[in-house]
Amino acid sequence: MLFFNLSAFYFFYFAAVGVYIIFMPKVLHDIGYSAFDIGIIFALAPLMRFLTPFLFLKHIKLDQTVFKTALFSSIACSLMFYLTLENFYALMVNNAILGVSLSLILPYLEVTAIKELGKDRYGKSRLFGSIGFMLISLVLAKFLSEPKVALHYYLAVNILTVVFALLLMQRNDAIKKEEVSNVPFSFFKYWPFWASLFFMQMSFGGFYNFFTIYETQHGISLEMTSYLWSFGVVCEILMLYFQAPILKNNLLTIIKFCLAITVVRWLMLYAYPDSLTITFISQSIHAFSFGLYHSAVIIYLYSLYENKKLAQQFMYGVAYGLGGFIGALIAGYLYGEYLFVYSAVFALISFICFYFIKNPTHQSVE
Repeated sequence: MLFFNLSAFYFFYFAAVGVYIIFMPKVLHDIGYSAFDIGIIFALAPLMRFLTPFLFLKHIKLDQTVFKTALFSSIACSLMFYLTLENFYALMVNNAILGVSLSLILPYLEVTAIKELGKDRYGKSRLFGSIGFMLISLVLAKFLSEPKVALHYYLAVNILTVVFALLLMQRNDAIKKEEVSNVPFSFFKYWPFWASLFFMQMSFGGFYNFFTIYETQHGISLEMTSYLWSFGVVCEILMLYFQAPILKNNLLTIIKFCLAITVVRWLMLYAYPDSLTITFISQSIHAFSFGLYHSAVIIYLYSLYENKKLAQQFMYGVAYGLGGFIGALIAGYLYGEYLFVYSAVFALISFICFYFIKNPTHQSVE
């Protein structure tokens, strides 16, 4: 039952992410928001994801009460979209609160997933998130006849996310008997690790925000580009399913390999932007540069810190929050022929950072 509830949680959580990332910008564009306004609004969530963990260093503990508050706040924000959608400032506030809520939900349950499922089953549960993300992109594209349709979908999948999160809390003894660590969190103790996370996500700024534009400008059709996106997700899903034996090896070595092959991936996109074969090969590397990399990083991070929930918060905050935020801004500024050369440079810096990491005594994750 734990595996089912976690898998369902991942499915609906990332389906909601899909609605938010893929369709909400289009909704705002269709009702008259400028590109600059949309950029500001959608920069708030990753920024809040970065800032929120700092509140938990001394002042707040990520316990069941805070987690439940975050869950119900996410539903409240989903409902408030209906009221704030056409008011720029109200929408900004709503999006900021949503960013805070989302920065708490996933890290809280990721710790449980790693602890209870271990290396062998974590990926097989997490892959349902990728499936949810892909399916919502295919389904909603066919039914997005008016802006509020996206709001209906977002509210529905968000409610289902909360339902399965609450079921996990109710039925899982590990969560019921949780102990919140009082060990001080040293953010700078493993600074090369955090720097590496930051630069790796910076390297994805060009890909997440400009891959479609980049490929279509080099003669790849929009329809084929959508297939390229889907192919990358399929490769990610396959890796998450079959990665367990790989994760039994040295995690640092795995992460270094994922970083190195990501450098190659970005250089391939730079050198052969109009080659469909090379672009498909580069997309297949998503299995390593996201699927395997993500699993190896969170399991490695689990072994570093006593305060595991706060460590997961910072992982999402530093990487997907600050790294994603600055990566998107820099990609917009640098967009052009050499976009993916810069991406490769950021990934290379991330790779180099790992050579400054001292090998501490790890807590094993079976």
